[in-house]
Order: sequence, then structure tokens, then C-alpha cells
Amino acid sequence: MENLIFSLNATIPIFLMMLAGLLFRKMGLFNDNFVEKMNQFVFKAALPVLLFQDLSQEDFATAWDGGFVGFCFLATTGCILLSVALSFFMKKRELQGEFVQASYRSSAAILGIAFIQNIYGNSGMAPLMIIGTVPLYNVMAVVVLSLMKPERETLSRETLQKTGKGIVTNPIILGIAAGLLWALLKLPQPVIMEKTVKNIAVLATPLGLMAMGASFEWKKAFAMVKPALACSALKLVGFAAVLLPAAVGLGFRNEALVAILVMAGSATTVSCFVMARNMGHEGVLTSSVVMMTTFLSAFTLTGWLFILKSLALI
Repeated sequence: MENLIFSLNATIPIFLMMLAGLLFRKMGLFNDNFVEKMNQFVFKAALPVLLFQDLSQEDFATAWDGGFVGFCFLATTGCILLSVALSFFMKKRELQGEFVQASYRSSAAILGIAFIQNIYGNSGMAPLMIIGTVPLYNVMAVVVLSLMKPERETLSRETLQKTGKGIVTNPIILGIAAGLLWALLKLPQPVIMEKTVKNIAVLATPLGLMAMGASFEWKKAFAMVKPALACSALKLVGFAAVLLPAAVGLGFRNEALVAILVMAGSATTVSCFVMARNMGHEGVLTSSVVMMTTFLSAFTLTGWLFILKSLALI
């Protein structure tokens, strides 16, 4: 019951922020132009700054565990490849990019740290899990959403150059690169800079959630119930059912195992919707999956935690 209450406290406020965006739209406080601008702000400014903040303050040398980071990286790569393979079974080809991204991208950074701190009192292995997954999450999201656009061009040299340029100049990629470089060079952050970065970064999640809620279209969402359910099942149950036994077999326990659980089986992050909308995709499937996984993850994560605790693995 304690784990269920914690899971609900972690996920329901996120769900309510989406509903707030929908409500503000109905009240006339948000219109199409405002929501579109808000999406662009999150994608081009707040989200890259948030990624920079997360990565630039990490001390990669402290408590380094190459085996754990390697497992997280390879597991994430496997999930992406499986998602890509499954996407080719979809009838609507224009939904492939959204399906792939929504099925593998977890709320690793925020939820991972919160879960481990709640159970063990410290962030434990969460920073290392973030290093092994978050940069890959975002880089591959840009690649997938670029190559699997609804209106696809033939793979000519010009198209590949255009796609490559789009990936290199993507605000998300630039935010990751700047954060990693800052951390590796161990550059200090003046108080003024640190506070400014924090003030911009903190806007990413609430604005992204409200923009997604305001953009949500119920009729289109109900028309995509089947792919949304398939994607959600893969996200909350499928990957975790494969990766957790593998992690246990390799000897991971306690904080490391909880971090892997969050990586494999937590809700789809709202940044999926922000990126999909800003890279030429409709975003309806993505928003449906985010809302569905956010609500259901309170129960599925609690179920996984119960199983792991019953087996004395955490």
C-alpha cells in the first residue's frame, strides 16, 4: 500500500497537469497559436536547458560502474531496435515514428531519482542509469522522428544530408552535447548562471504537460486505441518482463535493479510529445500513450516492486 500511494503521488499530479491544459483550452485561456508557441518554447529552449542542467552537474567519475552503465545502454538499444521492428507491423505507416519513440522513452531522469530516493534515501544508481540511457533516448528519438516522418522523402543523398543536418542542429542534441562537455571539462557554474538555468529548466515539464493536454483530441485518440494500448503494454510490461530477469541473472540488486525497472517500465515521458509535434508528426498517438502510461504506471510499477521485494531482490 505504501508503494502504491507513492506511485500515485508521483504520477497523478502529472496526469492532472495534462487535464489542466485541456481545461484551460476549453475555458479559452489557451488557443491554437498559444499552444503551438508553448510547444516550440519547450522544444527549443526549456527542454534543451533541462538536459544541460541534468548532465552538466553530473560527476561521471564518482561511483562509476561500467558494467551497469553498459547494461543500461545495451538494454535501451535493444528496446529501440525491437520497437522499430514491431513498428513495421502497423497498418498506418505515418504512425511508425511516434510508436517507436513512445514505446521506448521512459521518465528516467525525474522518476528514476524520485523512486530510488523514496526507497533507499539517496539517488543511488539513478545518475549512472541516466548516463547510460538519456543521451541515447534523445539522440535516437531525433533519428527515428527524422527518418520516419509521415511525409517521407526518398533516400537520396540530398535527403540524407538534410536529415543529418537536422539531427546535428536539433536543440535536444545541442543541449546534451553542451551538458556533457561542461561536465567533462568540470567547468564551474556561477550562481547567476545556475539560477537562470534552473528557472528555465523547471518550465519544461509543466508547460510541456499543459501543451499536450491542450492539444489532445479525444476523437482522434479513440481512433488510435489499439496502437496506443499495444505501445503502452510494451512500455509498462513487455520490456520489464525481459530486462528484469536478465538484470537479476547478471547480479544486479537493490538500487541498481530499481533503476533498471524505471528505465524499462516507467511511463512514457512528456518530451516525446513535444519532440513529435515539433518534428512534423501529429502527436495524437504519442499523447494517448503518455496519458495512458502515466495513469497505469502507478499500478504496474507497484506490481513490479512487489514482485522484486517478494523475491528479496530489493
